[in-house]
Amino acid sequence: MSSIFLQEISEFGARLRSALLAGVVAAVVPAASALAQSAIPTDVPKGTKLVVADQRQNLQVLFQASGQQKKLASDVTFADFRGGPAILEAFRGGALDLATVGDAPPIQAHAAGVKLPIVAARLSTKPQYQVALRPGLKITRLQELKGKRIAYAEGTAVQTFVLSALKKAGLSKKDVTLVPLRIVDFSDALRSGEVDVATLNEPPFSHYIKNNQAQGAGALPASELQGLPTYLGYLYASDAALKNPAKAAAIRDFITRWIQAVNWAQANRDQWIDAYFVKSQKLSAENGRLITESEGDFSFPLLSSLVGRQQQIIDLIHQAGELPKRLDAKEEFDFRFDQVIDAANR
Repeated sequence: MSSIFLQEISEFGARLRSALLAGVVAAVVPAASALAQSAIPTDVPKGTKLVVADQRQNLQVLFQASGQQKKLASDVTFADFRGGPAILEAFRGGALDLATVGDAPPIQAHAAGVKLPIVAARLSTKPQYQVALRPGLKITRLQELKGKRIAYAEGTAVQTFVLSALKKAGLSKKDVTLVPLRIVDFSDALRSGEVDVATLNEPPFSHYIKNNQAQGAGALPASELQGLPTYLGYLYASDAALKNPAKAAAIRDFITRWIQAVNWAQANRDQWIDAYFVKSQKLSAENGRLITESEGDFSFPLLSSLVGRQQQIIDLIHQAGELPKRLDAKEEFDFRFDQVIDAANR
């Protein structure tokens, strides 16, 4: 076959995949908004700027270490935050264009009437959190959470994880005391005995265990967390940014670079561990390896494949009495970006 004929076949296949993908998205969202119907711009004018919420400098170091920072088509500034509620407030104030968060913050924004469409997602093969115990507390099963004081942060992924853990244990909110705290205060609350239990992600979990093991700090066995939802993180954007052609194109480019950066980190674990866990987070290389192993492997699923899972999370929070009404998960996604995700994955 001639090279021209092969190229024509390849181009036809690409068009066919794009058409099929558009059909899937249309089937999932039959009543798509005008925004979801419009094409995503591709031209990023010189001088286009994005402000992206970061947490513990993870994105900033990831983009720098992977080399994707230099490839970004826009001028990206990373602003460090702690938790979804603070990020939501920054969005409300018009200070952010993009943010990576857990599965609950988009639901909080949805319930508050703040339009922050999800434009990409990162899924892991393992749960996001470990269940840390205050010094001196010895429990080994989820059922033993009954009667305990548990650190809680409504509107964050902690909310979803804690409610899921209680459900798995056959417990309800009435069986425990949920102590509302900022996520950044969880470790201190454990150390002081203000709470008995707190769900911690990495690297705070490793920091807590390392610094308080001599005092009797511990955690529930990882085996007790089997069956709980694996980590699901979202990238969501301000509605104003998506309606701005230059910023929408920059967001399209950012998603592609983000996926490539994460894939680089997974293919070059030692370099990633040294750049982030050792140099940025001041942990040992050994702890960095343990953390990356605990995080599992990441993938970037199509948004249309996540509607069912997000609806389950919404229903879980609603049944716990923490949503004024049942929400429709489809309204939280901008399905146009499925084509961007599909192309980046390929």
